[in-house]
Amino acid sequence: MNLLYKSYYFASYQCDKSRSFYLDFGHKQVKLSFCQLLSIRQKVNAINLDSHFDKDMNYNGIEILTLCNREHLFILDTLQVIDLKQLIKATFGMLELNSLVTHA
Repeated sequence: MNLLYKSYYFASYQCDKSRSFYLDFGHKQVKLSFCQLLSIRQKVNAINLDSHFDKDMNYNGIEILTLCNREHLFILDTLQVIDLKQLIKATFGMLELNSLVTHA
């Protein structure tokens, strides 16, 4: 497996043999297809960070994230949400760079 990006809480990997991706949440590793990775990106980008700092909108400051048709459930605090957003953005950035390098 090739490490794509490692943040403070999470890491993302790509496996060339099985053409799959892995998100490492520290205590659990989730195997994903590219379509599932795109779905996670959409879910993570839809999280409103402003609501985490407004007690009227999100009193507890947590986010519940389900992955792979509710097969995996994660409860994330504000710092983890920020870190996950950074991880997803960097992961897709590395995939874009990799496609540019291989086509050049």
